[in-house]
Amino acid sequence: QVQLVESGGGSVQAGGSLRLSCAYSIDGSIINRMGWFRQAPGKEREGVAAISSADGGRTYYADSVKGRFTISQDNAKNTLYLQMNSLKSEDTAMYYCAADFGPVTVSNVLKAGWYHYWGQGTQVTVSS
Repeated sequence: QVQLVESGGGSVQAGGSLRLSCAYSIDGSIINRMGWFRQAPGKEREGVAAISSADGGRTYYADSVKGRFTISQDNAKNTLYLQMNSLKSEDTAMYYCAADFGPVTVSNVLKAGWYHYWGQGTQVTVSS
């Protein structure tokens, strides 16, 4: 059983920053990867950033957020973070935290279909 609860979303002006948090509880599962995804109205859910515990904490980013977003994980607090800087209007979306126990590959780590557990999402709105 895995439970994920996101928080930290909100409204911010372009150029601003937000930090999303995902509090997770894991019961008996071995989670190999966790990630942040986002979905804007009328668009498919896309991978933003992921972190792989199977690879010693290796991180992965979508090209659109490289250099602006940072994913991190605090296992002592059972919390996943997404620090978002230099936000743009195109970052506006519902952001979801996800986790999975499957093997990690470069081709699947940012693909929504490869994640089994999902949070309820937190809205991020960036105004220009």
